[in-house]
Amino acid sequence: MLQVGLSLPRSPGGAAGGFPMDEGDNGGTGQGLCPTETFGSSPVTVVITSESDTWDIDASSCLGCGQFVDWDRMPDPEQEACIPQDILSKPPKELKKLAREGCWAASRALRAQVYHQLIQRVPCRLVTPDALVYRDVASRLFGRQSVSSHPLPEFLEGCSMPTYCLNLHGVTALKKILICVGNLFPDITYSPVLPSLVALLLHYSEDEAQCFESISRLIASNAPHASYIDQSFLAHQASCMTFGDLANKHCPAAHKLIASASENVFEVYSEWLSWLFHDLPFHYAIRVFDVYLLEGQKVLYRIALALLKQYRLSVTSAELEGTDVKAELQAFVQNIAEHVSVNKLLERAFGIRLFSRKEIWLLQMANRKALMERGTTMVQSRQSFHLAVDMQNFSSSIVTAQEMRVIWSWIPERFSLFPPLLLFSTSEDGCSLQRFYTCCEGYEPTVLLIKTAEGEVCGAFLSSDWSERKKSGATAGFFGTGECFVFTVRPETERYEWVFIKKPELAKAVPRSRQRSPSPSPASLLGSSPDGRSNSSNLLAVPSPQRKGRLSPFLAIRHFLLPSKTASMFMAGSREGIIIGGGGGQALSLDASLLWGHTEHCETFDNPPLCQENFKVQLLEVWGFQNA
Repeated sequence: MLQVGLSLPRSPGGAAGGFPMDEGDNGGTGQGLCPTETFGSSPVTVVITSESDTWDIDASSCLGCGQFVDWDRMPDPEQEACIPQDILSKPPKELKKLAREGCWAASRALRAQVYHQLIQRVPCRLVTPDALVYRDVASRLFGRQSVSSHPLPEFLEGCSMPTYCLNLHGVTALKKILICVGNLFPDITYSPVLPSLVALLLHYSEDEAQCFESISRLIASNAPHASYIDQSFLAHQASCMTFGDLANKHCPAAHKLIASASENVFEVYSEWLSWLFHDLPFHYAIRVFDVYLLEGQKVLYRIALALLKQYRLSVTSAELEGTDVKAELQAFVQNIAEHVSVNKLLERAFGIRLFSRKEIWLLQMANRKALMERGTTMVQSRQSFHLAVDMQNFSSSIVTAQEMRVIWSWIPERFSLFPPLLLFSTSEDGCSLQRFYTCCEGYEPTVLLIKTAEGEVCGAFLSSDWSERKKSGATAGFFGTGECFVFTVRPETERYEWVFIKKPELAKAVPRSRQRSPSPSPASLLGSSPDGRSNSSNLLAVPSPQRKGRLSPFLAIRHFLLPSKTASMFMAGSREGIIIGGGGGQALSLDASLLWGHTEHCETFDNPPLCQENFKVQLLEVWGFQNA
């Protein structure tokens, strides 16, 4: 009988020695414990076969799907569904609908056929290892020695390996495939989700070689603005930050709850992929995999957001106080069947209206860029740094450190990598609009904080550099992106985002043929009266042409066909004052003296007045992000 096991310890700086075993691995029975030999100071995981057994690949591979499965642990097929005769010839849109409905959950054989067909359609690099390559490499690695020493790939350092319903033969096959992936894809430096995906595919593969070819095509996918598997720590962290951004926008109640109970929200969100492909029970995870093959990573964001929303319905702030939120969420997902069925979970997931795949890709690229500026590279295996800002030394004349922490939890993840930097303060720099511009230009984004003479506190997160105002010439045009938002801190704490974040169905994506030439609109002059009221409450947005060689910003107006330009007025400035939010009114406007202001409902943010409508400014601060 084949004996397989993994050692858990790993000395600092040593070679990757393996990853923790889950309960289904049979590694803890006493028979499969793996010894660790030491060469120098580095422990090496040793995989041992019996004298009579070698790791050969059965060339016939005709054992059929299921040879790797422990059928006693495998859930029964779901209730019989009406399966179309020609299901494999259906166009992608119909297949997507059938997958969401769980059409092939009723037949293991059908699911295996569909997986094979779908993966063969995945566009991938010209030179992608296939089943024949696997047989050759596996024979060379495992076929000639009765006792072989093969460390697991370094990219699996610290990663766990759920085995779901695999039998011992399946667990062995899983490890062999991962070792071969490490040999044939040397550019992979970090991929914690890979073991789970291989394990799921093994349940529906005829043999190891077919499973290897399937995972190879997913790894080598080159579909535009889409990916299946993150293959570096940089890409993985960027995905986690992107999920954090989406949770911030689409699950505000859950985000607020987690931010209040956890010092580092990002650390909680960094486990989002593990919720889906480690913590979810098999019959949930495989349904997620059904739609993932057709729709790519975007669908994983949807389902993880649905889990987050469901979690919020199940807990209260009092219950979370003093608890480990990350562990609580993991336990919740592991016991998800007590809270919601898999069909209902998917139904809620697809009820979440996300932006286009391209828009999410742009956000992910922006997060990658921020990580690289912070020093994260493609080749490192992992890095431990705390993304949350240390507020112990934070000092503001307007908000407390705790209030700034709440504001900080609202901003996009890529900016929370950098500490806040005070750019302008009326108490130090005086009440001068020109000085305001001089101090703030060159910084993007910024956070504006206002304290009124009545003690109310409000402000705005502004995504673009104030120097963008100069592109409109003598006129005052609106600029900025859909990441801008306004907020109140006192007496109530609330955030008001771009209206299309809550209702993305109102904005359609611009066809690719029209994205290169945005049509500017005429803009009105900006003026204000002594009481802070603007003479014009209906300025038109003028999108700035994209700079050559610059990545298009996330939620840039030119990416959308908006029903009304009055709902995309983010920020504007001139010698007479500044305006934030427009359309039917202005969320915030300040005169040139920075002493008088006005607030009212506007269409861009769909906000109520942020404080007393006509107010006197007691203090004003602008914070930037120190790119250290």
